[in-house]
Amino acid sequence: MAAVDALIRKRLASDVVLINQVSEYIIGAGGKRLRPMLLLLAARALGHRGPHAHQLAAVVEFIHTATLLHDDVVDESDLRRGRRTANAVWGNAASVLVGDFLYSRSFQLMVELDRMEVMRILADTTNQIAEGEVLQLLHVRNPDTDEAAYLRVIERKTAVLFAAATRLGALLAGADAKTCDAMHEYGLQLGYAFQIADDVLDYAADADALGKNLGDDLAEGKATLPLIHAIAHSDAPTRAALRNAVEHGDVDAMPQVVAAINATGGLEYSRGRAFEFAQAAEAALDGMPSNVAVDALRGLARYAVSRDR
Repeated sequence: MAAVDALIRKRLASDVVLINQVSEYIIGAGGKRLRPMLLLLAARALGHRGPHAHQLAAVVEFIHTATLLHDDVVDESDLRRGRRTANAVWGNAASVLVGDFLYSRSFQLMVELDRMEVMRILADTTNQIAEGEVLQLLHVRNPDTDEAAYLRVIERKTAVLFAAATRLGALLAGADAKTCDAMHEYGLQLGYAFQIADDVLDYAADADALGKNLGDDLAEGKATLPLIHAIAHSDAPTRAALRNAVEHGDVDAMPQVVAAINATGGLEYSRGRAFEFAQAAEAALDGMPSNVAVDALRGLARYAVSRDR
């Protein structure tokens, strides 16, 4: 990971000062670096070590960081990881354009490896992420969003990049198609688990620990799984109030929303679904070699649903 971080900073460099400032600000904010970690672990689990894994790990992180920059503009967010977002500091135009720079830099890095299958996976994944962003936009302030629609959004917004990271690790290791598919499945299921757990935290975490404003999803008119469950299982008056909160992004209704989620077991249901996906991720590793990297992948599946930030 230290090698990946060094490569990220080296390849972020531009002779345009603002690009350096914005890129370093968001990369330097820390974060879990979960996606590059997944790629390295998947590669190592299957016997690969080397600079190509570092380069692809950097590519995955650049793509993820670009999506964060664009997400914060679309969502009008002003806080991420306990710091002001880049758009809050430099404005929307700079954030969007630096996000574009990171996308294009990621494609420069992948082309350098000159492997068509790698480029195909990452091109398809980036396209799916863009689809997910638009799909989510269609569901903003839509109280009729159901669990199936919610899962379609988080598959594209989150899970597909996890899956690409683990598939690429297996591909670098020269794994056969069945093993590559199993690693892909692990990443996909982990992505679902991670995002659902993340959405639970928006209604259950400590704001300081989470590093963002609680209720941001509600303020943005996003019906995530805890609220979707509450709408489906509340009485008619409460359901009407919850639908109104989603339609208007009414963060002042947060106490009533949280009370309804608690009354209907929305958090427990959502945690249970996240746990099911985490278990499916672990099951996808059955038959993999027994080594410390596979153990770490199993540990990440458990971490995804037990974290508090």
